[in-house]
Amino acid sequence: VQLQASGGGLVQAGGSLRLSCAASGRTLSTYVMGWFRQAPGKEREFVAATNWSGSSTLYADSVKGRFTISSDAKNTLYLQMNSLKVEDTAVYYCVARRGSTYDYWGQGTQVTVSS
Repeated sequence: VQLQASGGGLVQAGGSLRLSCAASGRTLSTYVMGWFRQAPGKEREFVAATNWSGSSTLYADSVKGRFTISSDAKNTLYLQMNSLKVEDTAVYYCVARRGSTYDYWGQGTQVTVSS
């Protein structure tokens, strides 16, 4: 599985951004897809996850109600981020797993939220 994330940038607090992740590989429909992030000086943390059909989603408490994870038939994963806060500033990673651990990671895209 190969993952290519894009869509990061600089936005003011309260604004919105949409991240995209182009996924390629065999049997993608069998993978759980998600997003992690890592802020400066902090450990990577889980943000959100979904199956490809979108019938099952999971969010970190810190983003619930503000972020939405989704996917489309062209093997692209999205993270719609609304009401962004300064503390959302981080490098965001697109990830995939078939077992219990996220074995596949994209290259990361920087999101910076200014006050």
